[in-house]
Amino acid sequence: MNGPAADLLGLQDATDRLLVTVATLDDTAVAQPSRLPGWTRGHVLAHLARNADGLVNVLAGRPMYPSDATRNADIERDASRPPATHLADLRDSAARFADAADRLTDEEWHVTVTLRNGVTDRVASLPLRRWVEVELHHIDLDAGHTVADLPGAFTDRALPYLTDRFTGHPALPALELRTEDGRAWPTGGASGGPHVIAGTPAALVGWLSGRTPGTGLTIGGPGGSLPELPPL
Repeated sequence: MNGPAADLLGLQDATDRLLVTVATLDDTAVAQPSRLPGWTRGHVLAHLARNADGLVNVLAGRPMYPSDATRNADIERDASRPPATHLADLRDSAARFADAADRLTDEEWHVTVTLRNGVTDRVASLPLRRWVEVELHHIDLDAGHTVADLPGAFTDRALPYLTDRFTGHPALPALELRTEDGRAWPTGGASGGPHVIAGTPAALVGWLSGRTPGTGLTIGGPGGSLPELPPL
């Protein structure tokens, strides 16, 4: 199985693991800082729930959010809720997205939709986008889940997804990412190199997503140091 059906299964597994973590948090833990500057763990959880509902809006032909101001206000409003409320909201919003995806016809999976900030993508890519959100923000909670815990099914999908987002970026030199099993992805700009960056899939995903500084990676080619990646 591959494509959106497989991504939906991976997303469900990631969501289940996130819910297990959230169920361990108390009021004090939810109010503590996350790994994201300026956000508590509660902000991260509120964002994840509202992101799921935003994708439901997209599948229904509506804007993902009424506006950035509304999105931000909703996250701020929900951040300080009790852990049990966060847990129920995460579970229910995830179920709404899963139900909306389950109702799609074969033709609807191939429609192009507009996301936040004018970004467009095929409906078939939305389960992977959501999967990336859940896995990476689970790490951002700083509640025991790390890059090393990312499952292989996820890193196999996330690596080409993340490298594609940096392909042709003018702020980067030419890069070639390599895993220990011999897989390789070209990315970055056209200048120099290519700089060869090698490591485990999890280490590469951690660096590409900004969750690590490149721990565990080896760098070859001109310069010998990791370039600074622009924000995703």
